[in-house]
Amino acid sequence: MTRVASLFLPQLAIERLRRAAPISRSATPPEPARLAPRFPEPVDDNPGACSVPRGGGWRPGARWAQDTSAHARPDRAAIDALPAHQRPPMRELGRRSEAAAPVFRMARSDDGSAPAGLPPVPVLWGARPTILVARTGQRDLVTAACPIALELGLAPGMAAAHARALVTDLDIYDAAPDADAAWLDRLALHAVRHWTPTAAVSGSDGLWLDLTGTTHLFGGEARFASRLLSFLRRLGFTARVAIAGTPGAAHALARFGGAATLVLPEGEEGEALAGLPLRALRLAPEALVSAARFGIERIADLYPMPRGPLARRLGRGAVERLDQARGHLPEPIVPVVPFETPVAARRLLEPIATAEAIEQVISDLVGDLVAELERRGLGVRTAILSCERVDAREQRVAFGTARATRDAKHLVRLFRLRIDRIEPGLGIEAMTLAAPQVEALAPETIGSPLDSGERTPDIAPLVDQLAGRAGEAALFRLAAIESDVPERAIGRAGPLAKPAGWPAWARPVRMLGRPEALSGVVALLPDHPPRRFAWRGRSYRVVAGDGPERIHGEWWRRAGEMWAVRDYFRVEAESGERFWLFRRGDAQEDNTGDLSWYMHGVFG
Repeated sequence: MTRVASLFLPQLAIERLRRAAPISRSATPPEPARLAPRFPEPVDDNPGACSVPRGGGWRPGARWAQDTSAHARPDRAAIDALPAHQRPPMRELGRRSEAAAPVFRMARSDDGSAPAGLPPVPVLWGARPTILVARTGQRDLVTAACPIALELGLAPGMAAAHARALVTDLDIYDAAPDADAAWLDRLALHAVRHWTPTAAVSGSDGLWLDLTGTTHLFGGEARFASRLLSFLRRLGFTARVAIAGTPGAAHALARFGGAATLVLPEGEEGEALAGLPLRALRLAPEALVSAARFGIERIADLYPMPRGPLARRLGRGAVERLDQARGHLPEPIVPVVPFETPVAARRLLEPIATAEAIEQVISDLVGDLVAELERRGLGVRTAILSCERVDAREQRVAFGTARATRDAKHLVRLFRLRIDRIEPGLGIEAMTLAAPQVEALAPETIGSPLDSGERTPDIAPLVDQLAGRAGEAALFRLAAIESDVPERAIGRAGPLAKPAGWPAWARPVRMLGRPEALSGVVALLPDHPPRRFAWRGRSYRVVAGDGPERIHGEWWRRAGEMWAVRDYFRVEAESGERFWLFRRGDAQEDNTGDLSWYMHGVFG
């Protein structure tokens, strides 16, 4: 059973612009004289005894509730007759505790400009009618209108000059259809990663989501629709969702169904679509003009008509759209693909089993893959070679590169090091080379022969070859980590990484993975290095030493390191070795350590 959800974003263009810039500009607000007196009457800050009885009643601030001729309650019918953007604020209709404009906002001058010496007052989105305009031929046409503008009679497709003539107090912005399409693509990719594996962009204002076999993960179709609307509401978008058995029915019900969420049971598409207008079928403009000429207004008017006359009057596209919406004809949706992996394949006429033949096919595959990567501006970081054998078994060989590359000779050389891992068996009949991990790789400038400057050699090919022989884990560099404890301050990094941030203190070239305990230590406490010690069954006599370097424990990691202290010393033995060792504790407080000695590294 196929189930498709259609997501409709009626105010996508305007709400996306609003989300990008919540207070993006300073505009001239509506004329204050239309809304309220420019200079409101002063409020008595010292009214004396409270005139409100304990049993309840209006507070003195509710001016329209006072029974005086000067503050009579305005006519509610006259207020409702005004357009939405000209109605007085709630402060004039109710209590003073209700929503109102800032009381200390400076009034504008008579010419409508901002007061001298003050910045312009920012106006929030939605306070005035807003439209988006795009250039079409020699005219500017309205492409989107906010709800206030729609209420005032403005609609998409209207000339911008006509819209300005109808509503003078109007905010006009340039439409950005490319940015809207990019946002829809991002939303479709998000849907593929989190909601359903199949999602597609439907027009310029919505998505199709194939929910077949996935809604049980969200608690059912109705709950999924509710969660989807909540997600978009948090992003600041108005949306409607309809779920039906066909993409056409879901698309029509989301836009003309009249409900925020609508879940249509299976097999009821024809009955649900009957009362919708004909444009809900996504017909061509010519078909809609022909339908109006013949008096066809609703989808139900098409049901009793024979297919032949219907196709002659409205075109074959109208018949196909009707059948697709009712489920009589399939309507596939083209899903978005998060990333199309570069792949090259070869199906062989005869099975191969020799190393020379396998290498030749690999060379051909690498050539095809490099051409595709060059066209897309990418470089290989991980390559996987799949070999299908005659006995239906598959052999796989993979490798990674230290840096993105599309050098065909280098890639063939890396595969040549791994050909011995392929077991052809009775023969290989198909081979596929894929690059699941790639990176952007732009062309590089080749140095001129006249350039006398020295170029830094690229060691990435050497690193790849050594990793192919010794293993990827055998090549690494040491990188500094923000930590005071020496064994935590060093970590592994990639062989081509450029570590930075090494401490200024001297550290040994070779550091032990875990400090090793010393025995037979003779030292003068608290600040002198040891004179004698034994390590790994051998005794050493110290002739020179430097220190101590005190390191405290990282109390934010473990409670046991709250008072821990290490005193490090660099010492030189009589035989010439130089060691890095430490004592636990400061030799003054018992809770800092037990005064035991440990070897932590060797210099040179």
